[in-house]
Amino acid sequence: MSDANPYSVANLRRQYQQAAASKEGGEKFHQLMAAYTQHDAVVLAYKAAAEAIRARDASMFNKLTYVQQAAKLFDEAVRRDDDNAEIRFLRLSVESNLPAFLGLSQHVDDDRQFLVRTLLQHPSSGMDNESFTLVRDFMVERGHISGPDAERLTSL
Repeated sequence: MSDANPYSVANLRRQYQQAAASKEGGEKFHQLMAAYTQHDAVVLAYKAAAEAIRARDASMFNKLTYVQQAAKLFDEAVRRDDDNAEIRFLRLSVESNLPAFLGLSQHVDDDRQFLVRTLLQHPSSGMDNESFTLVRDFMVERGHISGPDAERLTSL
């Protein structure tokens, strides 16, 4: 079931979901992403997500270092492709879970608004169906989108 390219988006999505679910998955995902040295914006966003997951599982002493590294990688990914919904989704999913006192969640509102606009344009949003479903479900389930917009998206 594995793709020939470990850095294909389909494989990264799968690995990210496994990493989010368990510490073992997080370690495996981080090892894969730590070996990535290219500059594809979407893959960099997954590398940032791997750092954030590493922070989740790290000792208190190392958490901030990993979160700061994730923030730098997200900044680079967005700089390279700021209209990419998958990058914005990954950054939102990480930043919306960070404690506010860290001051590293400054893109949450901007990313949320960008994603709502993008999702409401589906199927002409440029997102594939898998990505659309993943982002829509996250946005609705986590309360990032509600009311008429949520109802509209749920029917798409």
